[in-house]
Amino acid sequence: MIGLLSRADLPPVWLGLHALLAAVLNETKPVWIFGSNPVAGGVLLAAGFALIGWSAVHFALRKTPIEPRRHPKSLITSGPFAFNRNPIYTGMWLMLMGTGLLLGSLGALLPCLLFPILITRRFILGEEALLRRSFGDEADVWIARSRRW
Repeated sequence: MIGLLSRADLPPVWLGLHALLAAVLNETKPVWIFGSNPVAGGVLLAAGFALIGWSAVHFALRKTPIEPRRHPKSLITSGPFAFNRNPIYTGMWLMLMGTGLLLGSLGALLPCLLFPILITRRFILGEEALLRRSFGDEADVWIARSRRW
């Protein structure tokens, strides 16, 4: 059972849980209903998906694992990584924002506040430490000049 839980501790699972929470809050605690905005929601969903895809291509080109907590073979600093250290997580956040706008209530947007905190603590801080151990000064320079989110 513990092995299953550790395999399920992945960012897409957390994204899905936050999206589910958005839907539940939209139905039970909408706080303020502003109505669905399919254009803005769709644009954010598409932008998030595109950012994730663009990032995944860079992982494949550099032949380094995309899964969190795996030892990186390469430090990726080009493409979306030139301006954002975590474009996949940022893409997931954009998708969550798009979901909230599609649902159309403030309650549905509240998980957007929680997602970056959880992802930073569960994944990003450890990944940054691993990059520093693996790539030393090169990682320090890149981390200093790029945004976390």
